[in-house]
Amino acid sequence: MTKESNANTNTNTQRETTVKYNEPWIMQRADPYIYKHTDGTYYFTASVPAYDGIVLRKANSLAELPAAPEHEIWHMHESGIMSCHIWAPELHYLDGKWYVYYAGGDKDDVWAIRPYVLECADEDPITGTWVEKGKMQCAPEDEFSFRAFSLDATVFESKGKRYYVWAEKVGVGRQISNLYIGEMKSPYELKTAQVLLTTPDYDWERIGFYVNEGPAVIKRNGNIFLTYSASETGTCYCMGMLTANENDDLLDPRSWVKERYPVLQTDEQRKIYGPGHNTFTVDDQGNDICVYHARTEAEIQGNPLYNPNRHAMLMKVRWTEDGRPVFSYEK
Repeated sequence: MTKESNANTNTNTQRETTVKYNEPWIMQRADPYIYKHTDGTYYFTASVPAYDGIVLRKANSLAELPAAPEHEIWHMHESGIMSCHIWAPELHYLDGKWYVYYAGGDKDDVWAIRPYVLECADEDPITGTWVEKGKMQCAPEDEFSFRAFSLDATVFESKGKRYYVWAEKVGVGRQISNLYIGEMKSPYELKTAQVLLTTPDYDWERIGFYVNEGPAVIKRNGNIFLTYSASETGTCYCMGMLTANENDDLLDPRSWVKERYPVLQTDEQRKIYGPGHNTFTVDDQGNDICVYHARTEAEIQGNPLYNPNRHAMLMKVRWTEDGRPVFSYEK
């Protein structure tokens, strides 16, 4: 081994040992999202406590992200749409351009939450120019999507097709937040009408509110695992999971199998409360990492939605012999 390669190995080892697992990693950043670009650069974004804009930070490793400078790339409008409740941004690189998918409300109607898209054609998404593409567009024959409270969109690809998954509330009286999927025509328009993936069927999805939201996708050995979050945003917040085979029709709800019980939930002994709204990345060695937010206190001061103490955390994803992900707080 050369001196140079030995130095690189030592640097990678040092980076790995400084990464914190299952404890606050980036403070007061809910709905965390990490994208690792083709050049190895890591980008981090999340909901900020003020819910007033979209921030990005970048680094050469996971370990460097907490200390990386944070840049606001877009700020909410003074009035009208996108003027409050700027939530859950995700950064994607599609067709040679950068896109941010996020949700926003209206100061005159704060719960009129809808999904929006930003586009950047420049090389660097932090210094580049971002253009508003407006509300995500549904397919022409779709009479339902994005007409009501809609948020938490993610994008994934499979078998040459690109899919958009999001949460939307329906119902008369008690509102129910379901997860829907549609094939994409472009980065800001759907090709197909919405398909219902999951609704809050179980008791652990119905605490406080009936909620399925925050979808995220990880793939392995031909299987697609879609995690999501359930119940209200306090200590009962938890993660569920759906599984599909990549060769099946992903727009057929029967292709997806739902877990009966949460795959991740509060652990009082470790003082991890309300884990959820996760995404996935890989570490410097290519190992799968779950990125999620959680609280460190059981008693929440004030409204859980506006309490800032949801912190970004990291978890090593382990895999069973038959290729299923295991979400464990064991370090």
